[in-house]
Amino acid sequence: MTPAARERWGIRGPVLAVSAAAWALLAAAPPGWTLPESCAAAWRPPSSDDVILALSLNPPGSLAAAWILMLAAMMGPILVAPLGHLRGRSLASRRGRSLALFLAGYAAAWSVAGIGLAALALTLRLSAPSVAPVPALLAILVWQASPAKQTCLNRCHDRPALSAFGVAADRDAARFGLVHGVWCVGSCWPLMLAMLLPSDGHLVAMIALAGWLLAERVAPAVPPGWRWHPWRGGPVLRIAAGFAAAAWSRLATRVASPPSLVAAPIPPPGNAP
Repeated sequence: MTPAARERWGIRGPVLAVSAAAWALLAAAPPGWTLPESCAAAWRPPSSDDVILALSLNPPGSLAAAWILMLAAMMGPILVAPLGHLRGRSLASRRGRSLALFLAGYAAAWSVAGIGLAALALTLRLSAPSVAPVPALLAILVWQASPAKQTCLNRCHDRPALSAFGVAADRDAARFGLVHGVWCVGSCWPLMLAMLLPSDGHLVAMIALAGWLLAERVAPAVPPGWRWHPWRGGPVLRIAAGFAAAAWSRLATRVASPPSLVAAPIPPPGNAP
């Protein structure tokens, strides 16, 4: 392995390992809302009793822990590039602190956004469960094709100059994480809102959304404008094709080599009954 490859894996390996561990924990205990059944067929504002009951069924501490776990699982792969930029521009003696400050700033941006998204999702779910996904889908259709969306996505590719010494280095690392998190929130907030709305199937929605976000992030920046499909799905399609090819190869091997059948021994003619 070349020195450059070892340097890349110095970030990529730990980040992907943490992401994989978070996915494993989420698979063991999939997150989701536990809400009382509602018979509302049309829009109605949630009452204070509805909110109190929902919060009693979903303690804020548990929601916050699940949110951080979801961020670690879904956002880990797309943070490899900015973390690599920070690591490459930090002194060896302070790399750990710089990376921690970046992650703290990034988590702060998403924590504030998570409060707003959770409140909005809770309001939609309690107000009219049957039509709750409709506003989120409309927001996705409009936002994904808007110039503002592409502007936020382009800014996610920013790699600022960073100080190497003293308080300025700490400040730049934390600010880099915070600003990167703000642009990341701006890029994908309707998608995250839609993920919070289903009553079940959250893990499947998270996996699909993680692939979508990764495809968006690896696509090159383009000028903002009104367009649909502002990302190129080639990376995700290639990954999906790889998994499909591996599954097909394994299936074909099993079909070509069925389990052997061992016949019972035939007794000698003289010992036949």
